[in-house]
Amino acid sequence: MEQLNKDVKTVLIVDDEQAIIDVLKFNLLKEGYRILEAKDGLTGLNMALEEKPDLIMLDIMLPKLDGLSVCKRVKNTYNIPIIILTAKDAEVDKIVGLELGADDYITKPFSVRELVARVKANIRKADITLNERNVTTKTQEPQKKENKIEIGELEIDLDKFEVKVRGKVIDLTLREFEVLKFLASQPGQVVTREILLEKVWGYEYYGDIRTVDVTVRRIREKIEQDTSTPRILITKRGVGYYIATK
Repeated sequence: MEQLNKDVKTVLIVDDEQAIIDVLKFNLLKEGYRILEAKDGLTGLNMALEEKPDLIMLDIMLPKLDGLSVCKRVKNTYNIPIIILTAKDAEVDKIVGLELGADDYITKPFSVRELVARVKANIRKADITLNERNVTTKTQEPQKKENKIEIGELEIDLDKFEVKVRGKVIDLTLREFEVLKFLASQPGQVVTREILLEKVWGYEYYGDIRTVDVTVRRIREKIEQDTSTPRILITKRGVGYYIATK
């Protein structure tokens, strides 16, 4: 049996159009990725849970099990980066996909160059986060105050990857945690959507800023008592977002 190189990243492509799979496979193989493929949602889900790939490219309209259901089930078990890949460009699809834990969203027809860049960015970000977790696990010193960010009612424990608001633990996805941590590390300072895309999502180019808006909205639903008048995560209209200092 061929020994799998642990440094080679595996991408699972789940799409019922063989032509799409072939294009993605050709371009990702050139970048050095190992490719798995599935043409229906059920097969894709089983392969994701068994193989634990480094990233999943997932169509929404799939036979046997739709892509959003696959996304939800995978994210309930593993924190694998998922890029939703679909011909549907409606805002509601973007929102639903991200609410179920998807890390990114791109619509057909797509630029292969842009899609490969997003694959790299999401895998790189996942690797950085995993390394951060490993470091904090090996060097746990709970007594260190600097491993927490405390601003008013908000408390972020960087060792535990845990957020509390008014003393209550809030269940955030990894992406939501990263956004909140980035904003809280510079309280009172307005951060643009473009900067958040670059620093949190890892994009080195202009991405879809609606992705940021949806993620912020979801964070607010979890941490604010009244989302219509937020007190913690504030919008600077036309500019970006910031964490209130009091």
